[in-house]
Amino acid sequence: TYLKEQGFVVNPEYKVFSDIEEVITYCEEMASERHRFPYDIDGLVIKVNEFDLQQELGFTTKSPRWAISYKFPAEQVETVVEDIIIRVGRTGVLTPTAVLKAVSVAGSTVSRATLHNLDNIRDKDIRIGDYVLLHKAGDVIPEVVRGLPEKRTGEERLFEMPELCPECQSPVLREEGEAAYRCQSIICPAQQREGIIHYVSRDAMAIDGLGPAVVQQLLDAGLIKDAADLYSLTFDDLTPVERMGKKSAENLLRAIEDSKGRGLAPLIFALGIRHTGEKAGKILAQTFGSMEKLQEATLEELQGIPDVGPAMAESVVQFFSLESTGDFLVKLHAAGVNMTAGTSTKPQIFAGKSIVVTGSLERWERREIETIIEEYGGKAASSVSKKTAFVVAGEKAGSKLVKAQGLGVPILTEEEFEQMIKL
Repeated sequence: TYLKEQGFVVNPEYKVFSDIEEVITYCEEMASERHRFPYDIDGLVIKVNEFDLQQELGFTTKSPRWAISYKFPAEQVETVVEDIIIRVGRTGVLTPTAVLKAVSVAGSTVSRATLHNLDNIRDKDIRIGDYVLLHKAGDVIPEVVRGLPEKRTGEERLFEMPELCPECQSPVLREEGEAAYRCQSIICPAQQREGIIHYVSRDAMAIDGLGPAVVQQLLDAGLIKDAADLYSLTFDDLTPVERMGKKSAENLLRAIEDSKGRGLAPLIFALGIRHTGEKAGKILAQTFGSMEKLQEATLEELQGIPDVGPAMAESVVQFFSLESTGDFLVKLHAAGVNMTAGTSTKPQIFAGKSIVVTGSLERWERREIETIIEEYGGKAASSVSKKTAFVVAGEKAGSKLVKAQGLGVPILTEEEFEQMIKL
């Protein structure tokens, strides 16, 4: 009522109840009626309808105590597994994917869904030709829930993992203790392709304009064999590529050149070392300071670093022991790629401070402003707590802004943040 009085548009489906049983009944009714709305919904938010009580209940470190979300059960539909195909990833893992009879679920048409691994297929007893139940996990990712064996005709076929990689015909092995089957070749074309796609991705070397289709064309044309070859590309190499005009070629070459200065942490992540994600790249860069020192790191040194577990430490040592890794890094160094962490020249005005960014910003992408925070000595945090120094709030800021207000954490606009760093 208060929001209506203030001129806000309020969803007409909101209800106020005094009994929890009425709340449960309403949730169940809305779950069954969700398809009558002209927009997709995946649940309801249940709140204490009293400001004073909200203040009294307060917040946990992650959410308000006076509100909770109720997620509807995912919509399930029936379809048929027409085939199971294999995709080879950048680390050589063979992932089975179900080719499905196209079906509409949660607002979109789905014709494929990952089956993850052979154990999952066996546990769910899924066969080629089976009728299955499909839903979208979190209303986003297509997932085969289970097979429907009662509908079998006897024509269905068991799926078996191939003994040879479908991309390069190298042996496929399952390592002890793992669910994954891996191609054993280090020159598998699928791994090379996926490795390059990972290298140029936004959180790695951030080379805009170099999507999977362009990468495949460059490989097919023999212009590149690995990511290091990108730095040897010329304007004349790129212009014959399909849908690569003059302007696109110029922009891509500029993005490739700019990536040389991305720094050590993104480069470590870009290398695609098993068990080594973006956060680990930052930890290793801060600890060793240069690629050369990281290459020389022992298993004991790596295991002594907080947040570096045995699996990651072993993967890092194994990765840098490969002759192919050394050759690749030599090519990157020769191309002028920065392999040191460097020291920020920015004043460390945010040293020791945890800063949260929320909402849509006009000047910066989220990744850009988080990088700026780190350059000025701060930590770009993902959640608000009492220890948060301040929150930078853009348009359509949501629960993080509400929580910050409840905790009394200072709120800055994008303009106020910009004045602080004097850009």
